[in-house]
Amino acid sequence: MDLLNTLVEKGLRRETPTREEALAVLATSDDEVLDVVAAAGKVRRAWFGRRVKLNYLVNLKSGLCPEDCSYCSQRLGSKSEILKYTWLKPEQAAAAAGAGVAGGAKRVCLVASGRGPTDRDVERVSQTIAAIKEEHQEVEICACLGLLSQGQAERLKDAGANAYNHNLNTSEATYGDITTTHTYADRVSTVQQAQAAGMSACSGLIAGMGESDADLVDVVFSLRELDPDSVPVNFLIPIEGTPLAGDWNLTPQRCLRILAMVRFVCPDVEVRLAGGREIHLRSLQPLALHLANSIFLGDYLTTEGQAGKDDLAMIADAGFEVEGADTTTLPAHRADAAAAAGTGCGGHGGEGGGCGPCGDAAPADAVTAQATAAGPVAPERSHADLVAVRRRGAGTDLPPNA
Repeated sequence: MDLLNTLVEKGLRRETPTREEALAVLATSDDEVLDVVAAAGKVRRAWFGRRVKLNYLVNLKSGLCPEDCSYCSQRLGSKSEILKYTWLKPEQAAAAAGAGVAGGAKRVCLVASGRGPTDRDVERVSQTIAAIKEEHQEVEICACLGLLSQGQAERLKDAGANAYNHNLNTSEATYGDITTTHTYADRVSTVQQAQAAGMSACSGLIAGMGESDADLVDVVFSLRELDPDSVPVNFLIPIEGTPLAGDWNLTPQRCLRILAMVRFVCPDVEVRLAGGREIHLRSLQPLALHLANSIFLGDYLTTEGQAGKDDLAMIADAGFEVEGADTTTLPAHRADAAAAAGTGCGGHGGEGGGCGPCGDAAPADAVTAQATAAGPVAPERSHADLVAVRRRGAGTDLPPNA
């Protein structure tokens, strides 16, 4: 397929595809999906080999958020029966983080619900970072605390945070349909603040919220311009009690096409297979490892993920290996650039590593018309039985899943 050969060549040269080419990837048929995975897999292996970076989420403060993000079970007015608790103590968070590190996680992502942290919250998180690093000096720490105010990024960096996550989630044109209490520009500004403070930027998207192919390409091209070190690709988890609870718009094949498109547009960036993979990729999860070089281990913020031991078995069975703490995640050219800019090497937590909790060939006009018209696929049958609210780990007396 001429399109895929062109995209592989561009990916190996770190050259940006055209919008038409990105749209054409999303417009390929299910019969072509293995060809798409094989092509994007060449780009993934060229920059990241067969390594898979493990990341572990710790939900420091769950629920009762004043923002109205339609996809989120912690949102204002949510009727989701999730765990709700205030800030974990540093030693509690450190214990939770330790479970992830013991399971092989190279990065711990510290997440807290809310519009953004107060200065007191930044101090709490700083104490938590210190507690984690006292036990696990080499682990990378990524903070995800919402919108940042002036000076907070610098304080988090000084406290030992290696990275900051703040996702763009969807295209600028449709952002107001998903959230009204803050703007797309607010999110971009926070990512830029983290970068300016010397932290590695982690910013990604959520697919499956009713967006069109053009919306997906828009947000991924915006991420390419923002240039984070890590791009998490989430697939909507339709949680009961949220406005998008009935949105089942994804198939496993569409998820693979989305991941492939992200890899082609961001060839040398850490692409993370994030929330919703178990629900939407299901038995095709191993194929996604040929596209993404990073995953979350175990559970998510308010929902349960695949058992940690099953994650590790999946990686091994698919012929991949867990990335070690002594390995630099990012390719040398990105790691060197990050180090020169003060954002770390992209691999060693103790040195401020990069963030990983981030069709047939046709005339261009014909490809654009086909892909733009395609939009979201028809909803598949609901897999609501696969959505389980987290009842273990942080905020409970039960051991975490790592």
